[in-house]
Amino acid sequence: MVVSLAPLLDAPLVIQLHVAAVCIAVILAPLQLILPKGTPRHRAMGRVWVAALVIGCVSALCILDRPVPPHLGPVSWLHLLAVLTLASLWQAVAAARRHDVERHRRIMRNIACFALGIPLIVAFAVPGRIMFRVLFGP
Repeated sequence: MVVSLAPLLDAPLVIQLHVAAVCIAVILAPLQLILPKGTPRHRAMGRVWVAALVIGCVSALCILDRPVPPHLGPVSWLHLLAVLTLASLWQAVAAARRHDVERHRRIMRNIACFALGIPLIVAFAVPGRIMFRVLFGP
């Protein structure tokens, strides 16, 4: 394994923004899941987490030159996952505002597992992807 940030530093700004936002979301996700709920800290971290995910999803929608098969032109299933994640975030925040804690919890857990987990696996496991090259070289 040859770790080098060069592929990321050479990437377009939208990809760098995407990776930065996702890094924040990945760091905060387990904290949000294990720390006490309903506290001011939970709500503040949750706002940052949601903002990071929104930035990550919107920036993902702007990355059109690296689709993952199966794809249709520049759009792939990862773009659909970004749209689904944005819709799920909307529902989760609405549930929290309605004090529907169980629905909020279920949606946020699903986002943490699937909307973060699946793309992370793809980013690091598919040869040719930027994060794969960061870890394993060209």
